[in-house]
Parts: sequence; C-alpha cells; structure tokens
Amino acid sequence: MYPHTEFEFSLPKGLVDEHGNLHRHGVMRLARARDEFEVLKNQRVRQEPAYESIVRLSQVITVLGDLEAPTPTQLEQLFSIDLAYLQEFYNRINYQGEAHIPVQCPQCQTHFEVELELSGESSATP
Repeated sequence: MYPHTEFEFSLPKGLVDEHGNLHRHGVMRLARARDEFEVLKNQRVRQEPAYESIVRLSQVITVLGDLEAPTPTQLEQLFSIDLAYLQEFYNRINYQGEAHIPVQCPQCQTHFEVELELSGESSATP
C-alpha cells in the first residue's frame, strides 16, 4: 500500500488571478528531495532568499482552483494569510508534526490557536 502523497486544502482568502478569478481550493503533494535542490538552484532565490518559500510552494502545489501547477509569479499574488496557511500546511504534511495556527474570533476578537487538520485526516483513535 502506498502512503498518501497528495492533500487537498482550501485557502482562507484565495488567490485572485490577473483576470479577477478567485482560486481557493487546491492540492499539494509531498515534497521530494529533488524539489529542495530545484529551489536552491533557482536564480531568484539566490538573489532574494525570502523568495524561497514561494518557489518551494510552486514545486509542490499541483492544482490551485483552475490553475494547474501555479508558477512562482502567480503565487506572488497570494494574500499574506494564504501564504502563511500554505507554509504551515507544507510543514504539516511533510514533517507530520502538530501544527497550530493563531486565529482570532471575528465576533469577540479573542486570540487562540487551532490545530491545522488535513483533508481526510481522522482524529479517531485506533
């Protein structure tokens, strides 16, 4: 039996493309060693190390809405909350650690953390 290698996600806000279309639902696959090498070889990452996360995400996001394999240029248009969500999601599926993200109640403004759950993940105990 093969391990689960692709995971669905839904962005909090969504990526708005150059035509005004909103893309919220996507699929991210597990990273491979080769993906890490490709990121390090990227010229823009060499010039701007902060760009690394955008390039890394473009390697592993296979679908985002109607976009197949979104490019780094397209991912530059993400809202900050969506970029943070995708970085946490990436870490969670690739390192299997617990991921908690900070949230704020829109009604009472209380700050708290919630555990990021993956699509298809069950909280049932064996």
